[in-house]
Amino acid sequence: MLKTTLAGLLARKVRLLLTAVAITLGVGFIAGTFVLTDTMDEGVHRTFARSAGKVDVAVLPGPGDEDGLPADLLGRIRAVPGVVEAQGIVQGDAALLGRDGKAVGDVPTLGVSITGGRLLRHEFEKGRAPAGPAEAVLDARVAERERFGVGDTITVLDTGDRPHRFTVVGLFDVGLDAEASRRGAVGFDAATAARMTGERTYREIDVAGADRAAIARAAAGGGHEVLTGVRLADRLAAQAGADTKIIRSGLLLFGLVAMLVSALVIYNTFAILIAQRMREMALLRCVGATRRQIFGGVLAESAVVGLVGSVLGLAAGLGLGAGVLALLDASGVSGPGAPAMRPGDASLAPRTVLVGLAVGTVVTVLAALLPARAATRVAPVTALRADLEPGSARFRLGRVRTALAVLLGALGGAGVVLGSVVMEKGQAAMYAVAAAGALVFLAVIAVMPALVRPLSRLVGALPGRVAGVPGRLAVQNARRSPRRTATTTIALTIGVGLMSLFAVVAASAKVSSERQLDTQFPVDFVVHTRLDRAQEVPRALAERLRGRPEVGAVIEQRERDARIAGRESGVTSITEPALGTVIKPEFESGSLKDLRPGTALLDAETARARNLRVGQVVTVEPLPRDPRPGEAAGQAGQAGQGARPGTGTPPDATRPDATRPDGARPDGARPEGEGAPVRLRIAGIFGGDVPMTGLVVTGADFERLFAATDPARIYVKAAGGTSAAAARKAVDDAARPYPTAKVASSAEIKEEFSGAIDSVLMIFAGLLGLAIVIALFGIANTLTLSVVERTRESALLRALGLTRGQLRRMLSVEALVMAVIGALTGVVLGVGFGWAATRAMDDDAVVALPYLRIAGFMVLAAAAGMLAAVLPARRAARASIVASLSQD
Repeated sequence: MLKTTLAGLLARKVRLLLTAVAITLGVGFIAGTFVLTDTMDEGVHRTFARSAGKVDVAVLPGPGDEDGLPADLLGRIRAVPGVVEAQGIVQGDAALLGRDGKAVGDVPTLGVSITGGRLLRHEFEKGRAPAGPAEAVLDARVAERERFGVGDTITVLDTGDRPHRFTVVGLFDVGLDAEASRRGAVGFDAATAARMTGERTYREIDVAGADRAAIARAAAGGGHEVLTGVRLADRLAAQAGADTKIIRSGLLLFGLVAMLVSALVIYNTFAILIAQRMREMALLRCVGATRRQIFGGVLAESAVVGLVGSVLGLAAGLGLGAGVLALLDASGVSGPGAPAMRPGDASLAPRTVLVGLAVGTVVTVLAALLPARAATRVAPVTALRADLEPGSARFRLGRVRTALAVLLGALGGAGVVLGSVVMEKGQAAMYAVAAAGALVFLAVIAVMPALVRPLSRLVGALPGRVAGVPGRLAVQNARRSPRRTATTTIALTIGVGLMSLFAVVAASAKVSSERQLDTQFPVDFVVHTRLDRAQEVPRALAERLRGRPEVGAVIEQRERDARIAGRESGVTSITEPALGTVIKPEFESGSLKDLRPGTALLDAETARARNLRVGQVVTVEPLPRDPRPGEAAGQAGQAGQGARPGTGTPPDATRPDATRPDGARPDGARPEGEGAPVRLRIAGIFGGDVPMTGLVVTGADFERLFAATDPARIYVKAAGGTSAAAARKAVDDAARPYPTAKVASSAEIKEEFSGAIDSVLMIFAGLLGLAIVIALFGIANTLTLSVVERTRESALLRALGLTRGQLRRMLSVEALVMAVIGALTGVVLGVGFGWAATRAMDDDAVVALPYLRIAGFMVLAAAAGMLAAVLPARRAARASIVASLSQD
């Protein structure tokens, strides 16, 4: 029986090769995922060796300790016996100015101290470490983006926004520092870093030599963390997002989708092969083969096909992983361990080989179980008579299948209603919709054979008219074997359905975000700080804007934190004429006209959380805050002056006039500029999508509370009749003297959101595209086997006058009908569950249907289906009429 099985495999090389292609693609995706993430892991480990691997022990601030490590701790650690070297790391804000004179990025670049000697944790791509107060080094990626190089002069702002000029002496890699990777970094020697950042404490102390226990004793009493170099490396990896388990899990989900589609293609292929070999199986039974031997022979075929496809898939996966690495390398995309991620580093780990071979072989064998079981039911007498073409009889659902489909559909429908209507919007509701989608999909699989005939009639109506007799024959061929057509098309349904779902969700997210932005920012431009929310935009800029004829309205929004009725909350003040005209809150109670000095508005969420109502009086107490850069200038300017020569040790932070990070003074005095508590009556409770939360007060009350005049952001509306370009130029010109001010237009904000959503959709589309490719191979496979099965029929049609071109057209239309059936079913499911998923996300989400994109999916599926029919149609057309009619 084994010899017979192997002989049968060799006799059907082309058919089984097409089957192996499906499993090759599925295993290739999974293997490529492991290759990519394994290479990333290796890159991270190499970065460890360059970074935290040089550290024996590291001391870090304990949980909740925002003050950092005190200056005197470094001296105590250096005095520990066995310590070869100990260095304190200073890190804080130090905004780099670009060549346009504006601060680089939306948040300031980091100023970091670059330690030398054995504990040098940075790799220099060019140049060397800084050696004096006039030298600096740049993050290599920032340098490339801003077009700076070794020898250039750069300008960096200190915490008082005062500019300082440095000569660039080196370009370095920030390694696993997640914050430096995100914000960019400028490196100085320790004393200069302390002076520029205004930091008085260390972020970390690295130690070479001595053991953890000895360092822990020296650091005892401060609540500090003492880690070994290995533990430090693990923490850096997690902070840098280098946990490739998450990446691997996400990619494997798409790999499982590919394997599911592969399983459907394999099942369909083996089902057709068994149907075509009924007489062969019956003849084997006649000559003595048992049911067990027939069953084992079919499973042996499937195991061989699965093994061959899996081996090819491993090779494809290796190439796929190397290709992705080459793409990342060529595009300059960096990530965890990026310096070590090169195409030549891609390799197959033993784990990847075992998983790929096991998954591919097991999936193939499982997909062949039902066809193998069907093969054992072939009666020996079948070898002696001609039977109807398998699967040509009308398909009937049957009671069990009908009951199962109704049950699954009802449960799925209930899940959709529960997730999109009943449940509170959020993650749980989305999980409910996802579970409902799986149940409905199973119900569709159950009833799909019964839907083939009506769908074929619907989809084939136009091609049947346009293509004439070949078109009508193609539609009849698609309807002839409902099970086969259903299994072929359902594979395409999965891919197109998921792509349609993501398209609807993405389009809805884009429309929802644009609508929210239109409501929250009903202005043309927003001016805000380029550093962080704590720093404000100079009010002088607002005055400059009001003096420009191109500007119609300038709205200042000021924000601070306060304690309201004993709990912390935000306090906002907006230029009064803008309330109700440009910014329109929706009132649940009270009204805007009641807002006057001594009263305030409160957002509905805060009101509900604190059980506050209109008419109640609340006490508002200003909270101390970190000194603004201008206020802290005197302190920042002294940051490096108290350091011990050559050590870079920050000055004494315990002197009587020092200000604590919370803004309070050691003697308990209120920081300069803070007002006294104020009692305010709540005049209205508002909701809606408006750019303000917490308590909204008048400008007079805001100044009573905080004595603050600079706005957190400025909204600008262009004057009537002014073009967008002229208005933008006027705003840019007004903001040019302020290097930390960033100007953004509402159109740019919308474009940024839209671009991010489109990028995510493209990634999903690329990953799901593999499932569609596999499904198209399934269509090609089905048509190829169908051509072999209908050899005599095709020859008879040729003998009756059908030309070769008409025969090719018939098979192309048949593939078109099957592809459109699968795509249409997928679009219906995808759009439906895209709507449900969007409704489950947020109450304010707007459902949008991307008609053109979905129509594009249908057209691509139809074109790809016809493309899949090219080779089978060519084979059928080239077959000899006489030889085909003479086949038994």
